[in-house]
Amino acid sequence: MFARLARFVVRHPWWTILAWVVAAAVVVVFSPSLQTKSDQGDFLPSKYESIQAAKLSEKAFPQQADVTAFIVVKRADGGKITPADSAKIAKVAKDLTAKRYPTVEGFLAGPQTVAPNKAVQVISVPMKGMDQDASKQQTKAVKEMRKVLPAELGGGLSAKVGGDPASSADNEKSFSQSLALVSIGTFVLIIGLILLIFRAPIAAILPILVILATETVSMKLIGAASRLLNFSGDDSLSIILTIVLFGIGADYYLFLLFRFRERLRAGDDKKTAMITTVERVGEVITSAAAAIAVTFLALMLASFGIFSAWGPSLAIAVLVMGVTALTLFPAIISLLGTAVFWPSKAWKKQPKSALSTKLGGAVGRRPALVALGTGALLIVLSIGAFSFKSDYDFQSSFPQDTESAQATKDMQTGFPPGLSTPVQVYLQSQDGKAISKATLKSFTDKAGSLPGVGRVQDPEPAPGGKVVRVDLLLKKNPNSNESISLVKNDLRPAVHQIAPSGTKVLVGGATAVYGDINKVVNRDLSVILPVAGVLIALILLVLLRSVVAPLYLVPIVLLGFAATLGSSVFVFQGLRGEPGEIFHLPIMLYLFVLAIGTDYNILMTARLREEAKEGHEPRKAAALAVQHGGPTVAAAGLILAATFSVMLLAKVSMLQQMGFSIAMGIALAAFVMSVFLVPGVTALLGHRAWWPGHADRPKPRKGPDPLEDQFAPTRVGS
Repeated sequence: MFARLARFVVRHPWWTILAWVVAAAVVVVFSPSLQTKSDQGDFLPSKYESIQAAKLSEKAFPQQADVTAFIVVKRADGGKITPADSAKIAKVAKDLTAKRYPTVEGFLAGPQTVAPNKAVQVISVPMKGMDQDASKQQTKAVKEMRKVLPAELGGGLSAKVGGDPASSADNEKSFSQSLALVSIGTFVLIIGLILLIFRAPIAAILPILVILATETVSMKLIGAASRLLNFSGDDSLSIILTIVLFGIGADYYLFLLFRFRERLRAGDDKKTAMITTVERVGEVITSAAAAIAVTFLALMLASFGIFSAWGPSLAIAVLVMGVTALTLFPAIISLLGTAVFWPSKAWKKQPKSALSTKLGGAVGRRPALVALGTGALLIVLSIGAFSFKSDYDFQSSFPQDTESAQATKDMQTGFPPGLSTPVQVYLQSQDGKAISKATLKSFTDKAGSLPGVGRVQDPEPAPGGKVVRVDLLLKKNPNSNESISLVKNDLRPAVHQIAPSGTKVLVGGATAVYGDINKVVNRDLSVILPVAGVLIALILLVLLRSVVAPLYLVPIVLLGFAATLGSSVFVFQGLRGEPGEIFHLPIMLYLFVLAIGTDYNILMTARLREEAKEGHEPRKAAALAVQHGGPTVAAAGLILAATFSVMLLAKVSMLQQMGFSIAMGIALAAFVMSVFLVPGVTALLGHRAWWPGHADRPKPRKGPDPLEDQFAPTRVGS
């Protein structure tokens, strides 16, 4: 199959390029864009209590704001808010209401919004709308408020705008800056590292242009799929897609370019060299892309909407990149021929490859020692995984010098931290009668003494009085892990215990949502992780035609996953003292490390099989596989790890965690597992590694083999 594809692409490169361009143009013009959401609660299934509470709220309080901003006013001299100040603030609220900002329900201020210690006064700004258009209008309103407030308040008072709409506006800027940094850094790294390896500007720039085009097509196809499958992405999806596409795209490009250079060194003309390259590397690229895509598709089993949206999105991107690697890259390179390496002449020379030869020799001579040593390293790093803590405080991961972050800090000088994000308790009558004031008084009195509650707001009855909302303000940061655990494990059960007779109680609000997210993520991990492992094992079984090989390759990658997570814990929770790490980091690492680790393992085991087919005994085959395949894995791993490490430049700490952790996982997969552990274990198992098939059976020879020298030693930078 790959031989036929290679011959068509190489013999008809212009037709291949034209077909790709036309197909891309059709997709870009006629496919919709992907819609994204920023509210984590939007991705939860309806069976969870926090979502049921939100639905009850929408029905019982149709006029209730969807989101709320707040303006925190304080005296410029740091003094207490005076009655005159409060009257002035009330007038400002009235004047701002008259301006009728789109989506803004009004500006609410009064004596009850003055802090008990009179350090600040809050103007509440309820807003309607949760879609992208409403979000844009809310952002515009926040910016307008910030412009007019100094003039409205005059001297003596200062104000800052905070709350979710303001945070979204500020954090959108941080995400945009992060995306720009990641994109630029990715381009610079890929170009710089390929220049270092091949010393050829064309070879360095070509993948950037092709991958950019592939990304555009992928995003449009994902948009079309989102309409068909009814899913929406989150704000981080675009950054993840960029990194994934440039990472694996550079990998596949290097797989092709290294083998193409080898064939040219062997004396093939440019077309024959590329045909042989696609024929030999095509199976590796296809298997690797399939492994990654299938692993990502396992995310569709998730109940949490973010994960189930990542699944088809990332799978589509990977498959499109695989098609590009087997068609567009070969077509362009076959046209360029040796010019792709211009001006370097090093492609003509056969390098000595001293380092890879020594490493290969070490693996071949001492496979047990190599396997035990690398295995022990991974086990030690894995210990940290047992201390992993999830962090749901998204606001703290963003820069804290923004106005919205400062507004929250100012507000907490006079109010409980929970004021910005109250726990919303809904009492619903079960007998069709309105809930009495006496019942509410009894409930609120008891609620005030529940664990973690700092204050109980006045009850808000819905029309008819059959549903009442009671806001509980937490004493501590409502987005912290401590508060989330408190609500999930203590406060919610306690609220249910004091529920008045004849009522049904639902506990909602953002803190409760995060608690439910914790439940659904744990559920998804328990389902997705084993399914993904089985799928990867099946792909390896088909590729290698061996039952034994997947039995040690998959556990090795799982060990790599644990070591990666442990490394992240040591760095972020240990060295940097952070309270936890983004809650979906384990599933991201599992998928990336499992998929990409399998990617490199496929390349290395394919090389081990080829060396065995040349008639080499297992230890010699392992030595030659490391000698010949090691530089390709090292170069690909270096570029991919460096690409993800660019996320460390982002201003958002959760992106930094993702960047470091995934880069670490790739480095372990490339430089520890694929180069040492897998060849070492395979050498120890010998022919048993390929049971029950005969994948390592030497191929019969009928005279000189024209491809015998195709695995000539190579080295990074040669």
